[in-house]
Amino acid sequence: MSAFAPVAGSRPVLADVFPRTLARDVAFVLGAALLTAAASQLRIPLGFSPVPITGGTFAVLLTAAALGPARAAAGQATYLLLGAVGLPVFSGWTGGVSYLVGPSGGYLVGFVVAATVVGACARRGWDRGPLGMAATFALGSLVIYALGVPWLAFVGGYGVVEALGLGVAPFLVGDALKAVAAALALPAAWRLAGDRA
Repeated sequence: MSAFAPVAGSRPVLADVFPRTLARDVAFVLGAALLTAAASQLRIPLGFSPVPITGGTFAVLLTAAALGPARAAAGQATYLLLGAVGLPVFSGWTGGVSYLVGPSGGYLVGFVVAATVVGACARRGWDRGPLGMAATFALGSLVIYALGVPWLAFVGGYGVVEALGLGVAPFLVGDALKAVAAALALPAAWRLAGDRA
């Protein structure tokens, strides 16, 4: 039995296809943190915005849907902890507390909250079909923006409209593409796993 066991009556997530052990759950948590770190290195700097486009959000949302809320949140908290102690896991192979309190800090904290929300949606079965998965990703992205944009405005001294222009608008097309990819990937993975309810 594991500390990350699902609540009675909830639906399994993709990771639950495997037998539950503490060692396996720890491996999933570390895997989510390391996948987020690797995906965060896929970055497109924007000359007009202090926040780059990265693959990190896709890793956060995808692992959250696959792992469920507890393991996913633990994975993202581990990612933040690794970066906070100085390991180069943040975008551009950077680390340290200074990055966490910089323009991207609110988005990074949003990773933990979004992982919890997306994982909870997956526990309700939203990851089983394309529309549910797309809606889950949209909700997760909204959570990341809800924490990231106010922090960006505070750190950068931007007004609301300017912060939205710098911290949301440039990312919408990429987020839509990530949602489509997830909407295809997770339901397909469930079909491969035999869609075990």
